[in-house]
Amino acid sequence: MKSYAEQQFCTYLVENKDTIIENWNRKIIVSQNDPFKKEILTNGEQVMSLIIALITEEKQIEDIHAICRKIAAERAQTGENIGNFVYNTNLGRHELFEAMFKMDVKAFELQPIASKIHLCFDYLIYYTVLIYSEIIGKNLEEKQHFIKETHKERLTILGQMSASFVHEFRNPLTSIMGFVKLLRADNPELPYLDIISHELDQLNFRISQFLLVSRKEMWDEKTDFLLNDLFHDTIHFLYPSLVNANVSIEENIEDSVPFYGHRSEIRQVFLNILMNSIDALQTISGKRQIIIDVSQAKDDVHILIQNNGPRIPADKLETIFEPFVTTKQLGTGIGLFVCKQIVEKHNGSVQCESIEDWTKFIIVFKKNVLEER
Repeated sequence: MKSYAEQQFCTYLVENKDTIIENWNRKIIVSQNDPFKKEILTNGEQVMSLIIALITEEKQIEDIHAICRKIAAERAQTGENIGNFVYNTNLGRHELFEAMFKMDVKAFELQPIASKIHLCFDYLIYYTVLIYSEIIGKNLEEKQHFIKETHKERLTILGQMSASFVHEFRNPLTSIMGFVKLLRADNPELPYLDIISHELDQLNFRISQFLLVSRKEMWDEKTDFLLNDLFHDTIHFLYPSLVNANVSIEENIEDSVPFYGHRSEIRQVFLNILMNSIDALQTISGKRQIIIDVSQAKDDVHILIQNNGPRIPADKLETIFEPFVTTKQLGTGIGLFVCKQIVEKHNGSVQCESIEDWTKFIIVFKKNVLEER
C-alpha cells in the first residue's frame, strides 16, 4: 500500500504533467536533423506515466523494457551520440526531484519515492544503452578493422555514456555538493538539507558505478598501497552508517598487506560489499555483525567479508553478480556486477556463499600478479 506522501506525489505529477514535460523539453539536447524529435517528447511522457505506475505499484520495473527498445532503435537510426540521451534522461530525473522537493512533507517520507525514481531512471539508461550497443555492434561488424585502429573501446556505447556523465554531471555535481555543505554550515536548521545531501551522494555513487561498468580504466593510475589502510579508510567513511544501523564491525587484518592496482576501484569493491552488508543487517533483530579477515598466503591474498544477515536464496545466489540482480526491494543491482568486473580486472576472483547464520564474500588475488610492474 502506497504512503500518503506517494499518493500526494502521484497526484501532483498527474496534475502538473504537462508543465514538468514542458520544462524538461526546453532544456534537452536535440539535433535539428533528428527525425525523431517529436518522438522524444512522446517518450518522455511515457516514462513519466511509467514512473507514476511504478510508485503506485500498478506496474513492475520490468515493464520499462518496451520503451527502452523503442528509444534504442530510434537513437541507433539517427546515428546521434547516445550521450545526449543519457543527458536528457537525467534532466528528467532532475525535474522530478524538483517537483518532489516542493511537497510539504517530512524529509524521511520522500526517501522511498526518491529510491523508486532512481531505480526507474537507472534501468531506463542501462537497458536502452545496452540494446543500442547491440544494434550498433551489428552494424559495426563490417568495420571491425577500422574500429581496432581507432581504439575500439573508446567507440563503444558505454564509453560514450561515461564520457557524457563525466563532462555533464560530475563537475557541476561536485560544486553543488560543496555548496550544500556550506549551506548546512550557515543554516543548520534549514529543512531538507539532509535528504538533498543524501541524494547527491547517491547520484555521485551511481555515476562512479556506471563509469566502472563502461570503461576498463578509471581516472586514477595503478599505485602501491596497503589493503589494511584502505579498509580503515573505507570503514571510517562508513562509520555514520554503521552507527545508524547499530552494526558492529570486527577487523582481523594483517599489518602491511601490499597491493598494486587502482586504489579507487578496489575501494569501490569494499564499499559496495560493506554497504550491501549494512543494508542486509537492518532486516534482522539482535546483534548485527560484520567481520573482515585479510591474510596473505604464499601465492595469494585472501579477503573475507561476512555478515550475520539473512540467508540469500539459492536462486539469487547463482546470479548475484549479474547486472540488475538484487535481493533488496529498491536496489539497482549493479554494485556486485561492478565488484566482479573490478576484481577480475585485477586478476582476482570473487564468490558469495550464504548459509543460515552467515553470508560471506570471498575475494582472492594472485600475489605474483599483484607484484608485477
